[in-house]
Amino acid sequence: MYLLPRTQMIAALAACGAVLVTALPSAAQSGRPNSTAMSCGQVQSMINQRGAVVLSTGRYTFDRYVANRSYCQHGEVTRRDYIPTRDNAKCYVLRCINPQPWRYD
Repeated sequence: MYLLPRTQMIAALAACGAVLVTALPSAAQSGRPNSTAMSCGQVQSMINQRGAVVLSTGRYTFDRYVANRSYCQHGEVTRRDYIPTRDNAKCYVLRCINPQPWRYD
C-alpha cells in the first residue's frame, strides 16, 4: 500500500475543500425559490400547487408559506403575510404561527 507524504496529503485535502466551498453557494441559491424573481401570481400558484413552500424573500430572509391550515402543525393557525415579488411589493400569502408562543404545557 502506498501512502502519500504528509505535505501531499494536506495539499490534496485543501484542493478538495476549495472545490466544495466554491460549489456550496451555487447549490444553496438554486435550492430555494426566490419570491423577488417571480410575479405575485406565480408565487401564489406555486404555494397552492405544492401546499407548502419555503421561499427566499430577500438575500438573507426566508420562511415557509402554506396554502391553508392543513399544512400547519398541530396547534398552529395561519396568519396573513405580505412578501415582496417582482411585480408587487406586498403579495398576499399565508404562513403558520403558534397563537400562544409562551405557553408551556
